[in-house]
Amino acid sequence: MRGYKRTSTTATALALGAALLAAATACAPGPVGTTSDEGKTPGKEARAPFTLVATGDILPHDSVIEQANRDARGKGHDFRPMLAGVKPVISAADLAICHMETVYGPAGGPFSGYPSFVSPPQLAAAARDTGYDSCSTASNHTLDAGSQGVVRTLDALDAAGVAHTGSARTPAEAHRPALLEAGGATVAQLAYSYGTNGIEPPQDQPWAVNITDPERIVSDARRARRAGADIVVVSLHWGTEWQDAPDATQRQLARELTSSRSAGAPDVDLILGTHAHVPQAYEKVNGTWVVYGMGDQIAGRMINNAGARDPRGNQGTIARFTFSPPAPDSARWRVTKAEYLPQLMDHDRAGPPRVVDLNAELADGDAPERYQRVRDRISDVVLSRGAAADGLTTPR
Repeated sequence: MRGYKRTSTTATALALGAALLAAATACAPGPVGTTSDEGKTPGKEARAPFTLVATGDILPHDSVIEQANRDARGKGHDFRPMLAGVKPVISAADLAICHMETVYGPAGGPFSGYPSFVSPPQLAAAARDTGYDSCSTASNHTLDAGSQGVVRTLDALDAAGVAHTGSARTPAEAHRPALLEAGGATVAQLAYSYGTNGIEPPQDQPWAVNITDPERIVSDARRARRAGADIVVVSLHWGTEWQDAPDATQRQLARELTSSRSAGAPDVDLILGTHAHVPQAYEKVNGTWVVYGMGDQIAGRMINNAGARDPRGNQGTIARFTFSPPAPDSARWRVTKAEYLPQLMDHDRAGPPRVVDLNAELADGDAPERYQRVRDRISDVVLSRGAAADGLTTPR
């Protein structure tokens, strides 16, 4: 299945990108952001089921940056060892989406963690090495380093061959999604953030980051459909930090977006949530899967709003959905399998902190006893809004 995606641009994706760019005002640097199979004849492949995985916030605190420097033996920063534990799952998927919550600094630094995050640009290469094809870049930290931080981040992702959406270097870039190819389908990924911690974009760059607006999200989704997208995935940076349950704003927006339809079919096929720092529920809303919060994937030892270390801030899930081609009586692709895989950024292990696939570790039989307790807690939260009854499972 993995062979459906690679980093060359196909004629199909180019046509979609051109149609979307027609509505914009200028050309942007860098690739449109597509993936397809290398060496294939241009055009969509024969339709077949494919898997899409997504993960939560990559949020390098100072301690994480320091560990990446140690993992690089003092020569730059290497984030690949941190992610090695989940690489088998990410790289095995046909499409993989991350959430790059922070922006990058110059290659030689300086770098910083909380409260204004400026991360090493080697994160981009680590994301690609792990198997990610695209990253959402709209978050409350997108403007932490001003417009130059946005430019550095997107330039580095382009250089690594990772598509991106949610922040922009030009008005044109702000109006186009990341375009991905898998299973003969064109997947459009859109991304938005609730805000930017009160930091206003430069007056001449109001488009630097996509701010959540239900009408705009629906309009963008419909524009992508008209241009040829078969599937629309919306990444949302939303919710209340440290709250396990989705808040009223999340629930309302989820209902609004999943109820939007064109010609009787949903405008949005999947919603992926980030920001809360803790895992939140999965739920099928109006027939569409919503992941309210995937939790943090990479983060330092997290301190909650009460000033106490909170282990929930290092817990998360890998969302995995199998999309199948349209049924004979339908024009739309559909999710035929929904899964979650609990993960943990383990700061308490013997050795350096690493992201752990809890299912894989527990299957080996010699995992720490606490891994079972963490997995059970994550599962309780993920299933708290009845997702099991709609078919959500976790592989054991």
